[in-house]
Parts: sequence; structure tokens; C-alpha cells
Amino acid sequence: MKRRIITTGDGSKTIHIEDWNEQYHSKHGAIQEAYHVFIDYGLRLFKKDHVHILEIGFGTGLNAFITFLEAPKKELKVDYVGVEAFPVSMDEANELDYCTQLNADDHQKVFAKMHQSPWEERLLISEDFSLLKQKKDFYEVNEADLFNLIYFDAFGARVQPELWTEELFEKMFKALKKEGVLVTYAAKGSVRRALQTVGFTVERLPGPPGKREMLRAIKK
Repeated sequence: MKRRIITTGDGSKTIHIEDWNEQYHSKHGAIQEAYHVFIDYGLRLFKKDHVHILEIGFGTGLNAFITFLEAPKKELKVDYVGVEAFPVSMDEANELDYCTQLNADDHQKVFAKMHQSPWEERLLISEDFSLLKQKKDFYEVNEADLFNLIYFDAFGARVQPELWTEELFEKMFKALKKEGVLVTYAAKGSVRRALQTVGFTVERLPGPPGKREMLRAIKK
């Protein structure tokens, strides 16, 4: 499928898939969305802790990189697992220029390392941040009671409805520890009901720019 880099509403970039008319991030602001959904309503629930994070849709690496930047502010030690079936190329990652957008040019090597590191091999990015990238289908996630936090950042249900099903959310529920949290930009009623059906307690929260609501689900 044809892909091109576009600039979003907050000046940061994302990848647009022309055949689907779909972006990797919100066209209203890639960085704004990442902070709002995954950091503000996800990572910031934790402080002075060892947090195990699963990202469904590693994609451009933006969520992982922002998590790396924000974790020290909360004194967090992070083990991060990013699952991706169709990796972004290094050329695309460089063109996105997230380090400049995030005023993190001193971490250019970290961002490059995240993309260049081998798949299926845990990498120590810093003393308090490890990364394991897994190249596989999301339905192949089979961990149990391992993660504190899931960033559910799959492509939207309009183009990939198969990624927003009870079957996949059941895997997410199983993968989380008790009191574990799943956050997603999605707010569709069908997604909320699927999360509730598999056992999550779900709350609607204010969405990022361009979206009225988003969802956060907790494994009680």
C-alpha cells in the first residue's frame, strides 16, 4: 500500500496510508494525541514503580520514545514490549523527525536504536528502560498476568475491524496483571461493549484534539 509522510495539526508528522485514507496518528496532532491518550491517561497513573508496558501497534515508535522521555519524571523503571506486524522503515522514521519536534535532539541515538534494534531481542535502552520488539500478529500475544499497562494503538475499526473484537480484547485482559490498565484513542460503542464483555471496567474520558472521547479500561 502506498504510504507518505504528512504533517498533522500540531506540526508533528505521521504516515498516511492512501489506500485506506488512514493515518498512524491523529491528523489533528500526532504528538498531542500520543501524550493525551497514552501518557496523560496511562503512564501518569504510575509513580516510583517498575512498569511493564505492552504496545499494540509499535508503528513509528513515537509512543515508546515519549514513554522513554517521560518515565524518569515519575521515577519509573520500564520494561516495554512493542508488537508490530509491518515495521516502519528507518528512512520513514528519520523523516518523521520526532526528536526535533519533542526537543529531544540529544536522544537521536536512542530513537534510532529503537528502530534499528533486532526483533525478538530485549535491548537495554538505558539503565531504567528496556525494549523488546516483537514482529507478529496481535492475535499471537499470549502472555498472562504480565503487564501493568497496555497502549492499544491499532489502526481504527473502520479499516481493520478485526483488531477491535472480543477475541483480541480477551487476550489483552489475560495479559494484564490485576488492576492493570488499557488505554486507547478509540471511543466507539462497539469497542466499549467488547471491552466490558471480556471483563474490563471501562470509563469514557475526554479525547485528544479532534476527538470528543477516548476509553480507558481496568482489569479489576
